[in-house]
Amino acid sequence: MNTIKAIYPGTFDPMTNGHLDLIARGARIFDHLVVAVLKNMEKSPLFTVPERCAMLTAAVEHMPNVSIETFDGLLVDFVRSQQAQAILRGIRAISDYEYELQMALMNRRLAPELETVFMMPAEKFSYVSSRLVKEIFRLGGSVEGLVPELVLDKLKERGRE
Repeated sequence: MNTIKAIYPGTFDPMTNGHLDLIARGARIFDHLVVAVLKNMEKSPLFTVPERCAMLTAAVEHMPNVSIETFDGLLVDFVRSQQAQAILRGIRAISDYEYELQMALMNRRLAPELETVFMMPAEKFSYVSSRLVKEIFRLGGSVEGLVPELVLDKLKERGRE
């Protein structure tokens, strides 16, 4: 019997309830789902990679077929190193689709054996992005309900910059 392993890559800075929705649904579809945190310091992260990994680990501890890893470099190289067969990507809007389609086609060119699976988040999370959460939080708005409680607590600890 084949085991299907997928990689769900992202910066997860911060993790949102939309991310968790896709992780939970991806965990039901794939035998193993690796949430891969990108080490990309060019994006001016709010949280360090270890902090993001710790929050994700705590959020998915009840999902036995989900693990957290970090990566840098080409995604297809990481996917191959994990011996995965698929890449899971979330799409919220048409603008996401255009970007994600371009990335999926390039990944297919680089690694034709890999499949990209697109999923839409639950409707109530379709407008939520890490970028918007950070912006709202920094400007003094409430992000309650957009991020898990543990992320909300970490944001409050960090303070508005």
